[in-house]
Amino acid sequence: MKKTALCALAFFAATQAAFAADSTNTNNGKWMVRARALGVIPQEDSSLNIGGHVKVDNSVVPELDVTYFFTDNISAELIAAVTKHNVHTNGGVDAGSAWLLPPTLTLQYHFNQLEAIKPYVGAGINYTHFYNEDAGALNAVKYEDSWGAALQAGVDVPLQNNWYLNADVKKVFINTTAKFAPSGVRADVDLDPWLVGVGVGYRF
Repeated sequence: MKKTALCALAFFAATQAAFAADSTNTNNGKWMVRARALGVIPQEDSSLNIGGHVKVDNSVVPELDVTYFFTDNISAELIAAVTKHNVHTNGGVDAGSAWLLPPTLTLQYHFNQLEAIKPYVGAGINYTHFYNEDAGALNAVKYEDSWGAALQAGVDVPLQNNWYLNADVKKVFINTTAKFAPSGVRADVDLDPWLVGVGVGYRF
């Protein structure tokens, strides 16, 4: 609840900044497309109904995002990527793996006072769909989908001809329950990963 309230407050603050910002558009174009290499680093907090906890490994995947600029300062970004994570218990039992599709939408505020770099912050919402689950040594498993908040900070570095270098960090709050059948084992997991990305973008 504390995490949700904190993220809701941050999203509200970003929204207020959006309405208070200068609404003048630039000639850089309203759209930006970026391609990034994305490191997905879970910060899991978990519990098993039979005692113990699970560990989730990191992943590095390609990621694509599309940003629409309402004004020179205000934009909305949607990211798309898929990532696979292996899971095991703290006792070393193979708990299989799962694929995640976590589209994330953020409202961003861009700081344009500097010529050399364009920092931004954002807040928004994430939906995570789990699929192609593998139960490993624990028979069948099903992961519940998740809704959660997302926080973001990043920077675009202008190059030439509307190209940019980009670095971006997101904190995404993902909660799921994994139910293993027919054993009745259940794991409640807060994944809450850091998404750390670097890449290039083109604005048009």
